[in-house]
Amino acid sequence: MQLDPFARALVPAGEFSEQDRASVYRAIETRRDVRDQFLPDPVPDDLVSRLLGAAHAAPSVGFMQPWNFIVIRDSKVRQAAWQAFSRANKEAAEMFEGERRDMYRSLKLEGIRKAPLSICVTCDPDRAGPVVIGRTHNPRTDVYSTVCAVQNLWLAARAEGIGVGWVSIFHDADIRELLGIPERIEIVAWLCVGYVDQLYTAPELAVKGWRQRLPLEELVFSDRWGSQ
Repeated sequence: MQLDPFARALVPAGEFSEQDRASVYRAIETRRDVRDQFLPDPVPDDLVSRLLGAAHAAPSVGFMQPWNFIVIRDSKVRQAAWQAFSRANKEAAEMFEGERRDMYRSLKLEGIRKAPLSICVTCDPDRAGPVVIGRTHNPRTDVYSTVCAVQNLWLAARAEGIGVGWVSIFHDADIRELLGIPERIEIVAWLCVGYVDQLYTAPELAVKGWRQRLPLEELVFSDRWGSQ
């Protein structure tokens, strides 16, 4: 009988303890996109390493691991990024009308300047070569995998008492030039990272009336699209 040469790599699988399960769900349910509540306290290097380790442990299609993390502590670089955001944010405000525009402008989006640390997460589409298991028919799976790394970092940060805010309002060209990112590399997220001592009880945009969480039962279909 031929033995499975990889059998020793398998370990018992089982559910977590009730306390551990509760902690995982608590991190998921209380994670917030932090925009303005950052404290100025520096984030220690060993903690940053743990967060990046959690991100690097994310699943990736074809095990391509397409991510890179640019850790930004320089206040001058962060200020330049804020200026790029500010220009784009003014453009974004003009895309809304009336009360919606006023509400948008009232939101405090100060994470880049207030958080002591930023992490720019990028995706390298060439990391695993031209043909990748699982990406043969969907080339965007490299970006999807990178977003999994972002979520891993976010949940680990919540467990560590660290807030994270995802900034997406900027022109790619501005951040690419600022950080020296090659054209072939995709910018996925600019994350503001720092200690927080308060979080909203629900997502900030829900608390402030911008949009409410949709009922889950309206989003789950049975066997076919649109079938409840």
